[in-house]
Formats: sequence, C-alpha cells, structure tokens
Amino acid sequence: MSYENILLKKEDKLSIITINRPESLNALNAKTIQEISTALDELDSDPSCRVIILTGSGEKSFVAGADIKEFSDFGQEKAEELARNGQNTLFNKIENLSKPVIAAVNGFALGGGLELAMACHIRYASENARLGLPEVTLGLIPGYGGTQRLPKLVGKGIANEMIFSAKMVPAQKAKEIGLVNEVYPIEELLTKTKELANTIAHNSPMAISKAINAVNLSDTEKGFETEIKYFGELFEMDDKKEGVTAFLEKRKPNF
Repeated sequence: MSYENILLKKEDKLSIITINRPESLNALNAKTIQEISTALDELDSDPSCRVIILTGSGEKSFVAGADIKEFSDFGQEKAEELARNGQNTLFNKIENLSKPVIAAVNGFALGGGLELAMACHIRYASENARLGLPEVTLGLIPGYGGTQRLPKLVGKGIANEMIFSAKMVPAQKAKEIGLVNEVYPIEELLTKTKELANTIAHNSPMAISKAINAVNLSDTEKGFETEIKYFGELFEMDDKKEGVTAFLEKRKPNF
C-alpha cells in the first residue's frame, strides 16, 4: 500500500514507520494518524515482522505536535470526537499491539508527539530531543492520553509539573525521570534502536505478545491473575517447547 505522509520500510524481522511531513515538523493530522494506524494493522498481521520502530523524518522533530489548523474552530462535541477517535484509532492501538513498538525520538516530541511516543512500549531519544506537553498554553489539556500515560512513566508529581508548566524536558533529563530508556547522538539513534529491535526479534513472539498484555495490566486488579493465566497458556504453545528444548540442548532457539 502507498502512503502520503509516512514511509514504511521492512528490514528482515524489523519494520520502520517514518512520519514524513518535514514541512510541518511531522505534525500529526487526521490523515497521518490514519496512515500510521493502517500501517500498524498491516505489520501486525505480517508474520515476518517481529518489531516495529516509529520515528520522524529529518533531525529536528519526531512529531512537533498535533496539526492545530485542523481543529482550531472545533466546539466541544467535535473536540471530544477528535480525541476519542485519535485514541482509539492510533494511540491505544499502539499500546495494545501484539508486537513491540519502539519510538526513536529524533528531536521535538511535543503534545501529540510525546503522547505518541508514550503509547509506544519503549522509547529511545537523540541528544537533541526535547519532550513536553504544551497544551495548557493553548487553553487545553492533552487529549491523546497524555494525562494518563505520563504519570505512570514519571510519577504524578513530575507529570503535574510538566503538564502545568508546559516546559520542555531535554533528552538527558527525560532519561533521568524515566520518560525515555536511553539517549544517543542523533547519528546513532536509529542504529541503536535497530540493535535493540533485533535483540527483541530473536525472542519468542508469542511470549512477547503475552508480556505486552500483562504489563499493560500491571496497575490493575487483573494484573497478577493475567500473568498466571498467560504463564500457564504458554506451556501449551510451540514457542515454549522450542525454547526449553533449545536450552536443554545448549543451542539458540529458533522461534
């Protein structure tokens, strides 16, 4: 399938989605959100794809935010519809996808851009990255899950500070507070992200899929029981048999 606002590249067991709107610092509009969602559906159903990397074009911006021109004249009903559709179409889809999605944050990740990165399972950032939720400067609050995901990553106090002040956080500070996993020079970011993705891609895809679901329930009453259930289910699956057999035979498993 051809796309207008994103680039999709497949490399062995990895796939890279690049948001490609450099003229607007890769800002998210409705078409871009839909294209990313469609690409994720394609990759989720592709057995050759084990890990997905999400990044932005250029060296200035991952995603600089939502495209404000699209919703500047909305009223309450349309604004709620915008937020709900965006969360259901893309942000929640990423978080609950059966395959890991790694954000390679190559510059500004603001507003919807940071919300997009937070929906991913892992975040690597370049040294020039700046992350923040500036919505209150527009008289708004985050609408794509920012008020819900940020406290889980950095704690309620730091989340409140970031949201209330609208200040941008530099990459190294983002690592210190747990907002990103690692920070690299811009020229090394994608290489390092691919290294992690390749490591993940050699592990059991079924186990990883179950782990994604279990981790997503880690702050709910269902978390522990779900872990027990999935742990048991995996004992009946081929990946477990291959993994245990490979361990006993002192060889690498072939998942």
